[in-house]
This record gives sequence, C-alpha cells and structure tokens, in this order.
Amino acid sequence: MFKMTLEILDFALMILTWIIIVQAILSWLVGFNVISRYNEFVATLWTALDRITRPIYDPIRRIMPDTGPLDLTPLAVLLILFVLRNIVISGLLQQLANASL
Repeated sequence: MFKMTLEILDFALMILTWIIIVQAILSWLVGFNVISRYNEFVATLWTALDRITRPIYDPIRRIMPDTGPLDLTPLAVLLILFVLRNIVISGLLQQLANASL
C-alpha cells in the first residue's frame, strides 16, 4: 500500500514537472511575442497553468531574492521536484524493495 502511494506521488510530481516546463516555454513565447495572450486558446492555457502553479510558486517567491524581469522561481521548484523524485521517493522505494527481500 505504501509503495503504491509513493508511486502515485512520484507520478503526480512528474506531471507537475511537465506543467512547469510547459508554463516556462509558454512564458518565453509570450515574452518574445511569438504568440499573443489575446489569443483565446493561449489565454485559457495561461490561466489554467497559472492557477495550477501559483500556490506552489508564491511561497518560493517570498523566499527568493528579486531578480527583476527574470523569474527564477520555476527553476527553484524544478530543483525541489528533482530532489523529491530522484532522491527521496526513489530512495524510499529502494528501501521498500530491499526490506521485502
């Protein structure tokens, strides 16, 4: 049961990682005027991604120094997700596998 919970958590963190990557790419495309936020699809996607990531970004933004127009919050969150997925969760799954032997 605990293993399945860890696997579900790992999958959710992987999806969140991809959401952050998509949002970063979308922000670059908007920033360089490749696409416009006045487009209905882009505006809807922008709003959806913002609603998903804002609760995660806000606490990190309070801690991080202001870097002007360059927002390093997604990078910090991706680093945290990397540590959680590749060190904590995989380590716990490995311990469970070793314990069951």
